[in-house]
Amino acid sequence: MLLSVENLQVQFGRLQALAGVSFSVNRGEVLGLVGESGSGKSLSAMAVMGLLPLSGGRVSGGSIHFDGTDLGSLSPKAYRKIRGGKVALVTQNPMTSLDPVVRVGQQIDQAALLHLPVDRTEAKARTLALMDRLRIPNAEMVYTLYPHQLSGGLRQRIVIAMALAGEPDLLIADEPTTALDVTVQAQIIQLLIELVQERDLGLVLITHDMGVVARTCDRVAVMYCGRIVETGPVEAIFASPRHPYTRALIGCIPRHDMAPGDLVGIPGVVPSVAAMPSGCRFHPRCAQAVSRCFTEVPPLSAAGDNHASACFLTDQPGEAS
Repeated sequence: MLLSVENLQVQFGRLQALAGVSFSVNRGEVLGLVGESGSGKSLSAMAVMGLLPLSGGRVSGGSIHFDGTDLGSLSPKAYRKIRGGKVALVTQNPMTSLDPVVRVGQQIDQAALLHLPVDRTEAKARTLALMDRLRIPNAEMVYTLYPHQLSGGLRQRIVIAMALAGEPDLLIADEPTTALDVTVQAQIIQLLIELVQERDLGLVLITHDMGVVARTCDRVAVMYCGRIVETGPVEAIFASPRHPYTRALIGCIPRHDMAPGDLVGIPGVVPSVAAMPSGCRFHPRCAQAVSRCFTEVPPLSAAGDNHASACFLTDQPGEAS
């Protein structure tokens, strides 16, 4: 197992933002971590990257193992060697990841210089080759530009190049296509999948787009309010979703054969971490909730082969949408 997250709990002061999150990913595999904004997806990524202290958070329970190493046992110096080297993050807003006063080529060079035994000449040669592989046109010229001189799609490719420059084994892509138009989104996602296959990477793809998950992922972990509510192979999740939240997310996917008014949303909003409901955290928005859902936390229970759901009605499979 390349990455194994077990019963991860994260707190901000007395507030528990993640309440026992577990997921894993192997080499050559794409795991989709999916849910609405506020579900805890990005927070899970920050925990894996060891970046929680930057926002005042801390891991209060559980474990994160990468390639057999317990990341929680590492010193800050040892963690820095893994972060950006063995484990790399692609953020959803490239402008917050790029230094506006440093040429983009030099920013990619820096990642290689920090994590690989190369000099500046070798780093630049590697950067140009990587930019070519990421289909960045006129790499020699783009190398000399500043972030504000690039389009959104090119900036995102630069961020991906920075993540790959240290030759990581695991890539975490946190909604990498949020600010891009539909055509560029498809190109970026396809590029990530090709890189997984070529480099035998593990990829955690964080998204709220179930359509992207259906097209690209091998396995899915559905998050809601800091908990995993369903997990399994992508085929099982879409063919037989067991959790009402998963079914609701799939129901939000637009289809070409839909009649006007067929597209439905999920009522209500994701609650804040300071006002989490008791019992099943989805029950205020769930049309199927029964009395025990208001007071008891449903465990993540087997719902089929490598398929699990945290719902008291797990034995009642849903229909594919």
